[in-house]
Amino acid sequence: MSDRHARVLLKLSGEALMGESHYGIDPAVVSSLAQQIKKIAEKDIQIAIVIGGGNIWRGISASTKGMERSTADYMGMVATVLNALALQEAAERAGVPTRVMTAIEMRDVAEPYIRRRAIRHMEKGRVVILAAGTGNPYFTTDTAAALRALELDADILLMAKNGIDGVYDADPRTHPNARRYERVSHQEAIERDLKVMDAAALSLCRENNVPILVFDIREDGAIERAVEGEQVGTLVVAGEARFAER
Repeated sequence: MSDRHARVLLKLSGEALMGESHYGIDPAVVSSLAQQIKKIAEKDIQIAIVIGGGNIWRGISASTKGMERSTADYMGMVATVLNALALQEAAERAGVPTRVMTAIEMRDVAEPYIRRRAIRHMEKGRVVILAAGTGNPYFTTDTAAALRALELDADILLMAKNGIDGVYDADPRTHPNARRYERVSHQEAIERDLKVMDAAALSLCRENNVPILVFDIREDGAIERAVEGEQVGTLVVAGEARFAER
């Protein structure tokens, strides 16, 4: 991977907004993310961001404790809107024009998601923050990211992880000798259950040949380097697997 990307879909986990806290939104972390986004926008790179809500609410966790799954998932969608508004405020304070678009209507605070309108916003230099997942229960924000990357014709799906610097052949927390892939195919990631993203999202990317870059959001300049086409983290793309040098 060496070419600069013209349009990217950035998937941010809700946990990326927490910083060192265990819950909620850290304004300093959000401001730092906004500054990184500003640097990319200033390079005339079109950006859409799908944001999660795990720092506030996890629908699937609530459903395992007895809450009806659809209700729990809708609550999770609302949590992503809170994160999107926080990121929008920080981005616009940094001088980056943004639009929040939601898959469930909240017209007083955000625009409804319309594919052509989202593309037009990006063409005009606005960062588009996409909240509320797909608008449907039982689908994760990973699936929303894969779907929006396809709909918006993004060059690459950037999976920004919180403290995880790529894809490993085993869990590095329990396997000290685990090796990090420099690149791996969608198919191998699915067959080996490498936890790139949820299986439905990964299958969608495989079927439509969407490249995915998994990297650590905490690394200095990681988003900018990823957008510029530098080798960071793990690239998930068709072809032979290759491990990173130790």
